[in-house]
Amino acid sequence: MGERTIRVWDPAVRVFHWGLVTAVTVAWLTGDEWGGVHEWAGYVVAGLIGFRLLWGLVGPRYARFTQFVRPPGTVLRYIADMASGRERRHLGHNPAGAAMIVVLLLTLAGTALTGWMYTLDAFWGVEWVEETHAFLANSLLVLIGLHVAGVVLASVRHGENLARAMVIGRKREPSGEDVG
Repeated sequence: MGERTIRVWDPAVRVFHWGLVTAVTVAWLTGDEWGGVHEWAGYVVAGLIGFRLLWGLVGPRYARFTQFVRPPGTVLRYIADMASGRERRHLGHNPAGAAMIVVLLLTLAGTALTGWMYTLDAFWGVEWVEETHAFLANSLLVLIGLHVAGVVLASVRHGENLARAMVIGRKREPSGEDVG
């Protein structure tokens, strides 16, 4: 008999997530060669971020920022628990994952903003805009690597495939010490 699951990630969150993965990948791959495609990928990223900010306010329980964004002290305690191997499983985003989401959204927004600025006559050729855009885009690679590493670590530690959960929207029912 299979384990019981519950719906956690609604279709809008899942489409946002995988749409963002696709748009960022396209933007990264086309940055130096195909400016028009790169620009449109950036606009898609900006639109997705705008949607996610709205959905984080009005979406279902696990999509809402109030459900998963935690104060820095809570995030630091969770990271300390991770380091000692005693972190609790969270049905939604855990505090470290939530902090990563905030940092990723801010970095993506800054990257999209500076990319758009670079298309304006007022900022065309302005060195700090280009350098900031490049710095943020390169920072995204590091952040994405950390995000994926965190997903793999949590998947192994808690015995569930979190990437699969972001595809199908379901996770194992909470039990024991799990945080719902």
